[in-house]
Amino acid sequence: MCRRGRTAADVGCDHAQLACYLARNVSGLVIASDVRDGPLDAARRTIAECGVTNVMVVKSDGLAEIDFADDVIICGMGGELIARIISGCRFLSEDTRFILQPMTKDDYLRRWLYRNGFEITEEIVAAEKERRYVVMSVRYTGVVQEADEYFALTGKITDAEYLNRLGEKLMKISENTTDAERSENLRKLAARIFDTVKGM
Repeated sequence: MCRRGRTAADVGCDHAQLACYLARNVSGLVIASDVRDGPLDAARRTIAECGVTNVMVVKSDGLAEIDFADDVIICGMGGELIARIISGCRFLSEDTRFILQPMTKDDYLRRWLYRNGFEITEEIVAAEKERRYVVMSVRYTGVVQEADEYFALTGKITDAEYLNRLGEKLMKISENTTDAERSENLRKLAARIFDTVKGM
């Protein structure tokens, strides 16, 4: 999802393995940032071991100390924290791309994005053993919209296995919900997801 030859910022870079991969294969300049010294020290070690010269290490709380990037990568955080980080972006334009991988609250993040003038252009599901991770490519349009509950849950995901698991999860929640109206709504959402999968 990152564009070739552009400047990328890996926010919350941890050990900077992603930053080094991008520096070698995709991006022009890569900014590897984290709010903590420990991850930044690990990042510097990884950069030295990889021998890349186009990765810059920056200590930053989110995007506070980053002046510019074409592609902003925020992975492995909760949806609410990702939204907070994006809201602090000082270089936002229609050419800015955000590659987001929320670990939780992806429905919250989708709603927030659309309410704040962003559009999801693509979503893929990455798999590691039994875990499934949603990755979003997002751009700023300035157009404020309201995402309905179905889109907030499913976005633009086309991975049948992920959607089936989501439908099953909603059915299980509906069975344990004491609010009859909410339970019925969850069952309807699950049925709609299952119908979508059947139509693929």
